[in-house]
Amino acid sequence: MEKFRLSEDIDPNKIFIINRSELEGRIDPNFYKTVNKNIVNKIKKNNFYTIKDIVRFSSETWDQKSIFDSEFPYIEISNIDLSDGTIKDVKLIGVKEAPSRAKMIVRKNDIIISTTRPTRGAISIQKNSSIQIASTGFSVIREINEKLFLREALFHILRLSFVSIQMGQRSSGGNYPAITQEELGRIVIPAISLSIQEKINNIYNKAYTEKQQKETEAQRLLDSIDDYLLGELGITLPKEEEHLPQNTDKNNSYNLDNDNPLVKKGRLFLTNLSEVTGKRIAPKGYDIKTKLLKSSIDNINSKKFIVQPLKSFIIQSIAGNWGIDENEEIEQNEEYQKCLVIRATEFDNQYNLNLDNSRVKYRLINKSILSKIDLKENDLLIEKSGGSPDQPVGRIAIITQNIIKNNILCYSNFIHKIRVDNKKINPEYLFCFLKMMHNIRLTEAMQSQTNGIRNLIMNSYLNQNIVIPISENGKIDIQKQTEIANRITAIREEAKKLQLEAFDTLEIAKREIEQMILGN
Repeated sequence: MEKFRLSEDIDPNKIFIINRSELEGRIDPNFYKTVNKNIVNKIKKNNFYTIKDIVRFSSETWDQKSIFDSEFPYIEISNIDLSDGTIKDVKLIGVKEAPSRAKMIVRKNDIIISTTRPTRGAISIQKNSSIQIASTGFSVIREINEKLFLREALFHILRLSFVSIQMGQRSSGGNYPAITQEELGRIVIPAISLSIQEKINNIYNKAYTEKQQKETEAQRLLDSIDDYLLGELGITLPKEEEHLPQNTDKNNSYNLDNDNPLVKKGRLFLTNLSEVTGKRIAPKGYDIKTKLLKSSIDNINSKKFIVQPLKSFIIQSIAGNWGIDENEEIEQNEEYQKCLVIRATEFDNQYNLNLDNSRVKYRLINKSILSKIDLKENDLLIEKSGGSPDQPVGRIAIITQNIIKNNILCYSNFIHKIRVDNKKINPEYLFCFLKMMHNIRLTEAMQSQTNGIRNLIMNSYLNQNIVIPISENGKIDIQKQTEIANRITAIREEAKKLQLEAFDTLEIAKREIEQMILGN
């Protein structure tokens, strides 16, 4: 029988021919793509194992009753650092508020693998000695045949590209592809000697140490920005020992018990009615720490600086729109535009927006609405809803030319945009000042909380004082603002360079390891 042939002009990853004998119990085209077949065939040319040959997956689950009394540490997929596999920022969750997916028990040295969108590489090895709980979106490897594979070496190999390719090959689903534990076990990896595995560990550990050093230096630079800005503005923040509770009023008419733990923590204090402003009586706005911080900002050198409310510089102030799902039915008389919608989750806390294509959301935005909430270079985005006890609402980001040129953008209804008059204030200077205000937690006094959701009180936020450099004639000094902004930008760029170098350090190590294992 004459063989079927395809034109050489056809993309072999889109149209290809496969023999019936090659089918493995599934007929999804992605599984049989040439690129996927090639990597598997390359591994199978020499000795190899399937993952299930060398590991046993743990089936130990938590009944959400035993082990923990009130709170438990919960590992979610977002807690895995994709660059190096470390587990970060694990939060304590009340047992009574435990999500239904909080089931998998994780013990020290367990390897956990995200089975949801597995190609992202959310894979980690547990270093914590205490028990933690992971989402059912993880598979947990506990037992390893260490005559065949060292635990740490297996962890490093699982994060290499030829494993990621197979994870994508064996996944199913559309927007949120997932791999079953059974399919995970069928992934093939080369059989390599323990001495080679030791070498892999050494290469990776050396790279990881270099990465940490560069990241530490980058963070030191970023942490120096607030000190630099405060120094330029002549602002001295109150010392921690000055944050004493107000245990008596100015007339000594009322006193609080100094031994009361709430008084000691500053959660119970006195303030005078004359000090209360506006219609709200939010405790955080009147505690001693907030008062001292406000005082340090307002009491600046009047010969060099002035303070003006933020709203005096604003030419546009408007909340965003979440739009509709692109699959939702729309009225024929309405026109919509597909946009990348910036959410608070895109704020990375390091003066950047992280628009990772694997995480961003695209929505349909009514064009009449989009015309009002469009984004331009130097627009400031403020997180007005969300936050957490450790991260007050009010994080801020600035729109740069690089962000705009790559996407049609808008922002969600949890975000507020302000556009300022750049003849009155340098937008980058304002961005740095407002971020500093959030970092020293003064913005925290401008938030409210209802049912666990924190909301920024926009009126308070827009009325906060901004410290502005002035020239000798008393006019606003745009040039000085620009100098400060340029200096901070230079620090940010140096930090970003170090962060990229840190990332590249691991990527180079991974390529070296893959070359060692697979050859050319």
